[in-house]
Amino acid sequence: MYLAANGRPDAPPRPAGVRRRVPGTVIALGAVSLVTDVSSEMVTAVLPLYLVLGLGLSPLQFGFLDGLFNGATALVRLLGGRLADRGGRHKRVAGAGYLLSALSRLGLLLAGGAAGGIAAALAADRLGKGIRTAPRDALISLSGPPETLGRSFGVHRAMDTTGALLGPLVALAVLWATADAYDAVFVVSFCVGLLGVLLLVLYVPDVAAGPAARTAPVKHRPLRDPAFRRILYAACLLGAATIGDAFLYLLLQRGLDLSPTLFPLLPLGAAAGYLLLAVPAGRIADRAGRRVPFLCGHAALLGAYAVLLAPVSWTTLVLVLALLGIFYAATDGVLMALAGPVLPAHGRASGFAILQTGQALARLVGAAGFGAAWTFWGQGPALWVAAFALAAALVAAWRVLPAPGTTPQPPTDPAPEAP
Repeated sequence: MYLAANGRPDAPPRPAGVRRRVPGTVIALGAVSLVTDVSSEMVTAVLPLYLVLGLGLSPLQFGFLDGLFNGATALVRLLGGRLADRGGRHKRVAGAGYLLSALSRLGLLLAGGAAGGIAAALAADRLGKGIRTAPRDALISLSGPPETLGRSFGVHRAMDTTGALLGPLVALAVLWATADAYDAVFVVSFCVGLLGVLLLVLYVPDVAAGPAARTAPVKHRPLRDPAFRRILYAACLLGAATIGDAFLYLLLQRGLDLSPTLFPLLPLGAAAGYLLLAVPAGRIADRAGRRVPFLCGHAALLGAYAVLLAPVSWTTLVLVLALLGIFYAATDGVLMALAGPVLPAHGRASGFAILQTGQALARLVGAAGFGAAWTFWGQGPALWVAAFALAAALVAAWRVLPAPGTTPQPPTDPAPEAP
């Protein structure tokens, strides 16, 4: 049986007379993510200064800890998704992840100058993020009808990005008010993180915890689903051709000879674009289908590569940051909205975890490959290779992604047996 959505299986039909409203669960989860990102980005903003200037760590030690901070997430995503699908425990597993991240702030406070304690605290924060991401996205996708998934994910990502923008500002305000007391930042971050957990407990219903979800065994294997495999292959192909934002910011910094003190401000420009465009991109994906916006987002990234191949100017800076904002707005939540309808409720968190992990590992390969190419060939030839690779990946993804009229209907959750 195949879905027919006005010729677009990735954009389910809107029921007659029903307005597309973002479910309250999505708003509540957005508030949780906003508050949690304020807490997280407060620490991220001051961490380099705290570790290098405050504790005197060497660049090698900081590099190791920073890699641990950013790389541990993928290791537990699959576990978090699997645990959430067993018995429909999405809210509980997500809550455990949020709580672990909040407690990691206390770990930083109690670690003092001990590198081992700091590493454990940072690992706990990333483990918490890895555990909660897939169950949280599963809650979003299960909280409303399929035809609203693009807008739902867009609203959530916009609120999440708002927290990411506010976090550094709050950290700077705390440092200014306490005469550069880093401990105060960790205490405030811990309290804000606990507020996020409290919001989850009080206002987010466990929408997947119905009788069928609790009694259904987890038999669905996402990798056996042809439609899901196509989405996964396309995401990994495109991810492997993504060189990473840090390299783009370095190219801008070198081309404009920006002061190192201004370098941390570059991601804020892309984040602001993401914030402004996430909801409109989700609405377009719901109306026109999710396949095309997802590919157009990567075409915007290809445009950023092309702009950087020309002589760098201040116009280049604005264009690259704008194109990065378009890229994230049209791909991050849209990819989850594209995959959600082909996954059953009792296997959705596991499917999201596989998709997110595959994409993350592919992007790691892409970033490492670009770094090696830059080292051996120079930044110009490396960027040309990256542009050709992304163009080829776009063509391949266009062919790999499920075409309109060929997406099979996902298996339904079995109903509980009658007594």
